[in-house]
Amino acid sequence: MSVQFLSERGWPRPLRSLGYYIGLFSLCLIMAVACGGNGGEQAAGPTTSNGRVAMGTTLKARTLDPADAYEIFPGILLYNLGDRLYTYAPGTTTLEPQLATDMPTVSDDALTYTIPLREGVTLHDGSAFNAEVMAFSIQRFMDNGGRPAFLLSEKIDTVEATGEYELTMTLKQPFAAFTSLLTFWGVTPVPLETYTIGDGQFKPEEFIGSGPYKLASFSSDVIKLDANPDYWGTAPGNEGIDIQIFTSPANLYNTFRSGGLDVAYQTLDPDQIAALEREAGQGGWNVIEAGSTVVNYMSLNQKIAPFDDLNVRKAVAAMIDRNLINDRAFQGQAEPLYSLIPKSFDVHEPVFETAYGDGNYEQAKVFLEEAGITAANPLEFEIWYPTASTTRSVVANTLKEAIESNLPGLVTVQVSTAESATLWENVEKGVYPSVLSNWYPDYFDPDNFVQPFLSCNEGSEETLCEKGATQGNGSFYYSTRTNDLLAKQRAEQDESVRSDVFKDLQQVMVEDVPYIPLWQNKDYVFAASGVDGVTIEPNQQFLLWQINK
Repeated sequence: MSVQFLSERGWPRPLRSLGYYIGLFSLCLIMAVACGGNGGEQAAGPTTSNGRVAMGTTLKARTLDPADAYEIFPGILLYNLGDRLYTYAPGTTTLEPQLATDMPTVSDDALTYTIPLREGVTLHDGSAFNAEVMAFSIQRFMDNGGRPAFLLSEKIDTVEATGEYELTMTLKQPFAAFTSLLTFWGVTPVPLETYTIGDGQFKPEEFIGSGPYKLASFSSDVIKLDANPDYWGTAPGNEGIDIQIFTSPANLYNTFRSGGLDVAYQTLDPDQIAALEREAGQGGWNVIEAGSTVVNYMSLNQKIAPFDDLNVRKAVAAMIDRNLINDRAFQGQAEPLYSLIPKSFDVHEPVFETAYGDGNYEQAKVFLEEAGITAANPLEFEIWYPTASTTRSVVANTLKEAIESNLPGLVTVQVSTAESATLWENVEKGVYPSVLSNWYPDYFDPDNFVQPFLSCNEGSEETLCEKGATQGNGSFYYSTRTNDLLAKQRAEQDESVRSDVFKDLQQVMVEDVPYIPLWQNKDYVFAASGVDGVTIEPNQQFLLWQINK
């Protein structure tokens, strides 16, 4: 899920940027202190007497329909309102059954998955869960044409109830990460009587599922979840969650600092995060810092100059100073990234650090010379980013300043911006030489950090990509060898063999340079004193049912 603007996902993958609004808060903080307010948004104070948790966020929920929700915040809500066939043991990346009772039985050809299901589960409306309900829900996910429909429709050929509590799915081709994909928040049961299968048939403002919470109310500014008294699993550690949606990070920040919230999560500016970390002891709140699977990168368009030249792409890879970006744009609240497979995975290898380093301008000069770039024939290239992303503005201008000051007269960088919808439409058309993007994974497997970046369905090494994922990401990369490696890792059931293939794919990235990895986000949550169980899972989920006070 690439990100174009706040919490949007789609294909071609727009950047689902939970971005920070860098630079804006410096002024906001001064004004907030001077005015002593929260911008007009009312905070009722945390509900401490009845076991409910008051949470604040700036994220929006466009829909709660599991067949259409493809953004961060509704995904978190659905993860807590519904169950999936498989999940991760809390605090780990270990897959375990949830609505399934065991791991799938996979046929010898790796195409058929047979899954035993849990008995005695009741949905929120009192109806029973069984294989027919699960098959219906998966078919609806694929057929209704929602934003995430392709995740399953591209992979599943048939889904059917082969017993009252037995589900069988046949794939179009082997896919080693299929069980991981079944942890996606939208792959959750909904009742046949209430939901329908049909193109565009969605219920954006309601949800009936099987999870630890029931939806009590849903609006653009307040969402309430009640603990499900009939939940088949472990009961939540609280009586419910009251979520206030703020219009700005400053309002969220001020309300939390003044004691109006139990939990503040997404999205605060770096200045605000730094202040809350600095004042935690005095203020009496807890700071929860977590790693993230969000990767940020520069896409290089190989169809147009100057990045049709491999040496130019390598030169820019050598110019990038990730530590400078982290200091200037994030106050150290991010991590330098040297592979598109993030550090969360054992197969991650910092290949770009080994090959190009950071701000290695002497090496860049060697590559530029190979490309015929001289003071008489300087390199000029544009860095594009979506207008709504202040973060990327800071990053782009930081790169411009550093590159031009270290390679004077040899390289000129032009920073350009466009409205998100226009930008991502033009990316797919191949208009821009380079674009700053980010990526939120759909499922926790290294496959989701290579397939969307390196695969191309139609094209050749002469014409480059004409239809496929790399077109949507703006690189237009095409490699027969890489396509073969991608197919191999998807079909391979032996994890040790897959690991070797992922190493080869990372080496391909550093040799061909279709993208340059830049930074990996960190995730922050702030909890008031006496509020426990607030954690971000390794797969980036927020388990609200663990919170107690």
